[in-house]
Amino acid sequence: MAWRTLAHGRIVARSFGDGAADALHPLLVLGRGAARLTAMARSWWEGAGKEQHGPALFLVAACGLFLWVVPYGLWLAGAAAVGAAAWFGRRPEEVAEPPEPEPDPAERAARLQALYEALVPCLAVPEDAHPEPLYAADGSWERVFTSHAFDEDGRLARLVLRYPPSFPDGEAEARMRVQRLLCAKAGRARELRFDWDEEANELRVTALAPLPLGICVQRFVVAPGEMVLGFTDGEAVQRTLPVLDGGEPRDVPPVVWRTGPRSTEPHLLALGQPGAGTTSLLRSVALQALQHGDVLVVDGSGAGEYACLAGRRGVLSVETTLVGALASLQWAAHETERRLLAAVHAREGGRPQDEVRRPLWVLVDRPAVLSHLARAEGRADPQELLQVVLRHGRAARVSVALAEQFEGAEALAQVVRAYTRARVVLGAASPEQVRAVLGEPPQTTPVRDGVPPGRGYARLGTGPVLRLQVPAAPDPYDELAAEAHRQAVLALLPETVVGVEECAPQPSAPGGGEDADGGGVRVSGERVEG
Repeated sequence: MAWRTLAHGRIVARSFGDGAADALHPLLVLGRGAARLTAMARSWWEGAGKEQHGPALFLVAACGLFLWVVPYGLWLAGAAAVGAAAWFGRRPEEVAEPPEPEPDPAERAARLQALYEALVPCLAVPEDAHPEPLYAADGSWERVFTSHAFDEDGRLARLVLRYPPSFPDGEAEARMRVQRLLCAKAGRARELRFDWDEEANELRVTALAPLPLGICVQRFVVAPGEMVLGFTDGEAVQRTLPVLDGGEPRDVPPVVWRTGPRSTEPHLLALGQPGAGTTSLLRSVALQALQHGDVLVVDGSGAGEYACLAGRRGVLSVETTLVGALASLQWAAHETERRLLAAVHAREGGRPQDEVRRPLWVLVDRPAVLSHLARAEGRADPQELLQVVLRHGRAARVSVALAEQFEGAEALAQVVRAYTRARVVLGAASPEQVRAVLGEPPQTTPVRDGVPPGRGYARLGTGPVLRLQVPAAPDPYDELAAEAHRQAVLALLPETVVGVEECAPQPSAPGGGEDADGGGVRVSGERVEG
């Protein structure tokens, strides 16, 4: 019974305390505000110079005399003081969080020493006759780590290290061995950029911030013939583009693919894992190309990923069958030849080259699947039909963009590999895979786990390997895609055309096909015979 009486007493005391706090809350607010005003005045008085004390006292005395003379002045002054106290005391004092403890210098030194010891097997030279080699079992990190920095989480953010002159820094295998070790020791779940300075025998390692993921396809401020493949690091390119990221304007560095007669990389090849975003990349290219040219789409997967483009102004055809793909690609080859002849005749006559002024884009998704079907049915290889377009498309303003998955890369024709000098790799890929596609290994460590769609690398011709994040361009009919991204794609789609007569007249291809399916191209559901 005693514990019940004690518990009842505690409840009554707590209820009385809560009621008293509610009743005295206005007084508590006024008292807290008065204390804060007093502290502010004292802080100003202590911080002001002695030459300011006299004018301040004179101003206070003048205000007090004025309020004494004015009718109801004291009442107004009291009301103003109560209001100021209530305003400054409306919130309780926020308890400042204790500052995070600074990382222990000894702990940082231990981490750097452990990293140094891990680098010894990779960078030590057994035949080095120097009495104090840079990397040795009993060495110290102070001699080789010339600069370093840690982030707020205590992880290594930047490191500059020296390596022996005899280290084979010109061999990709030796570099990749060091990069893999540094990534394992200091780059877990992060991307590191490696800058090798062969002249100074230094390696700069920098932890990179993640690329923006919320940017969707939109009207980019670029010149005609320029395609925004995605976005990269600010120090990798020398320009920025204004974009909308989640409705907020910002400037981001783009990866711009230039096409046209003066381009050295008029054709594009994108490889990636399933679901990595190669189809979204082609859809993004198509939406940008429709602003200034015509588009011919061949979908080898037959999944209907480009159904949103069918029947739109500027879209010549969207083919998902083998027969339609062969007919469309044969027409593209004939159209390329016709454009070349028209350009030659225009130059000979000194006339403008109006026939080749409007660009034509041929987008082929999963060509390896079409080649497999063609071989099974004994038909011509669709990739061989691209030979004329790939070889002569630059002069005829015809650009080809292909997308394939890694498992079908071996089935790509030699002509496709030879003439697609703009390359993109998307999805989780090893440095060896990136090197096999782009010709050079990336300067950053590839992301292996949790790779977002559209994330990868790009290389235009003989340029550097750039990190790439493709703008989101999902199928607008996909209900699983984000609503904002679907609406962005729908906003870029041209208007729907009803018949052939509403489209721009397309010239007929020379030497029409042998049958109804071999010499035409579908325009808005109709067929224009070649």
